[in-house]
Amino acid sequence: MSSNNPRRRDVTVADVAKAAQVSKAQAARALGNYGAVSDDVRERVLAAAEELAYRPNELARSMNTGKSHTIGVVVGDIENPHFGLATRGISDTAKKAGFNVILINTDEDVSAEVDAVQVLLDKRVDGLIVAPASSVNTGHLQRVQEAARPLVLLDRTAGGLAAQTVAVDMAGMAYESTRYLLSEGHRRIAFISTLKTESPFTPGMVVDSSQITERLDGMGRALGEEGLALSADLVRLNAGDAESIRSITRDVLLMPEPATAVVASDGLIALSVIEAIQELGLSIPGDVSFLMYDDFAWTRLTTPPLTVIAQPVYDMGVAAASALIRQIEGRKPAVAPDLVARLIKRGSVGTPRAVKAYT
Repeated sequence: MSSNNPRRRDVTVADVAKAAQVSKAQAARALGNYGAVSDDVRERVLAAAEELAYRPNELARSMNTGKSHTIGVVVGDIENPHFGLATRGISDTAKKAGFNVILINTDEDVSAEVDAVQVLLDKRVDGLIVAPASSVNTGHLQRVQEAARPLVLLDRTAGGLAAQTVAVDMAGMAYESTRYLLSEGHRRIAFISTLKTESPFTPGMVVDSSQITERLDGMGRALGEEGLALSADLVRLNAGDAESIRSITRDVLLMPEPATAVVASDGLIALSVIEAIQELGLSIPGDVSFLMYDDFAWTRLTTPPLTVIAQPVYDMGVAAASALIRQIEGRKPAVAPDLVARLIKRGSVGTPRAVKAYT
């Protein structure tokens, strides 16, 4: 076989033009579906392209058309099933509309997010969906808008940024779930989150995440109605890896006035919290009640099945992708879907032992 056979390298527009016996300019117009070209030429070019297994150079095509048919997605932790399910909703919707997805994980690091956004802009994506690591440090997202590039925020808001946001209002659900724990007799309720802060939580401090802010606001409002307040020793942020989560769990359960209920802010944290509870030889809900954000299949398979705050995560991804594609196509925003979280009561919340003893 000859060494200059185009099948042994990337097939170019010139190769297709030669096989179709047309000019390179005619082949480019037929392959790119732009400009004037006769039906006969188009048919010959497409037949030659199929015969040669031609694949278009997406970067070159985007430079010609100004569109890459690609969406950039930036999330904090793809290992977190919450983001995995949301990304599935994004990719399913994008695929149906003829868009590819480039996904970048940031480990909830703002500097990594800044780099990720720049990489996607350099790749000429048609728009971006970002779950911002910070609701305060948003200069890089403002630059996206200044560049007239469509942007949708997922799961979290960004202060001072007039961008369409797809998220569930968590303050009301945090209030409802805390009221539920209070009604069962709990007064020492721990909350564990991976949110990174420069110092441990103190009442009244401003945290750099709209989601965690809403959850703490809802908890604080419910506690306040009972004459209680968010406690610095029970609200634990900076829960990094699995070992630190287990250490925090042991701490809140073994302190002189231990937590009688633990709330995990996502499914990854939940796994390590439950592991720590088991390692301590404690039972759920006999010794400690447990509640977590997000509902996944495994939460129904534990003994007992877990009480959860279920969010329509897949639908959030669908809504974010749909909103972005409408922006890319220059259409008016659609009516936002009603995305509501639900408290699903199963078997992991019960009455604290101390309360039972007096009833």
